[in-house]
Amino acid sequence: MARLAGSRMLPAASTVAGAMLHEAVAGPLLVNLGITLARVVASFTVAMVFGTALGIAMGAWRRLDLALDSWVTVLLNLPALVVIVLMYVWFGLNEWAAIAAVALNKLPSTAVTLREGARALDRGLAEMAQSFRMGRWARLRHVVLPQLAPYLFAAARSGLAIIWKIVLVVELLGRSNGVGFQIESYFQLFDVTGILAYTLAFILVVQAIEWVLLQPLERRANRWRR
Repeated sequence: MARLAGSRMLPAASTVAGAMLHEAVAGPLLVNLGITLARVVASFTVAMVFGTALGIAMGAWRRLDLALDSWVTVLLNLPALVVIVLMYVWFGLNEWAAIAAVALNKLPSTAVTLREGARALDRGLAEMAQSFRMGRWARLRHVVLPQLAPYLFAAARSGLAIIWKIVLVVELLGRSNGVGFQIESYFQLFDVTGILAYTLAFILVVQAIEWVLLQPLERRANRWRR
C-alpha cells in the first residue's frame, strides 16, 4: 500500500528498515536507544521495588490498606502527563525528576497487583511453614515468593509496557537525548521515515526483552506448579 501511495508521508517497509540500519551504523540510534533503555531500567527498578513492598504490606495489614487505598487510587487515575509536568516544575529538567516521574506513574498499579497477590496467599502453607519452624528467609523464598510469582510477572509485564511509553513522553518534554527526543526532532521535520525507523528499533528492543528475559524467567519461576 505504501508503494502504491508513493508518498513520503507513508514510506515503504524497506525504506524504514534501511533508514533504521543507516541510523544504527552511522547515526545516533544505538546511543539514544541505550540512554532510553537506561532510563527504563532505572524507573522500572524503582517502581517494582517500592510498589512490591507497598503492595505486600497493604495486603498483609488491613489498617495500612485502609489508610493508603485512597492515595493509591488517586495516583492510579492521575494522568501521566500531569505527574511529568509537576516533577519537572518542582525539581527541574534533570535526570532524577524524569526517572521519578516515570516510576510514580507505574508504582500504584504494581502496588495494587501485589496487594491482591498478598491477599491470595495460602494461609495453610504459612501455618505449615510455621509448624516446621522455617526461618523468615526460608518462608519468603519457598512459600511466599512462589505464590507471588504470577502477580510479580503480571506487574512486570504491564509495568514495562507502561514505562516504555511514559519514558518517551518524558524525553519529549524535558530531555535532550533518547528515543523520545529524537522522535520529537523528526516530528518537527515531518520526517515520517525517521519516526518509524526509531519506532521499529524501539519495538525490536521491547520484543527482545520479552523473549530473552521475561518469558524464560517466568517459565523458571513457575516450574514448581507442574
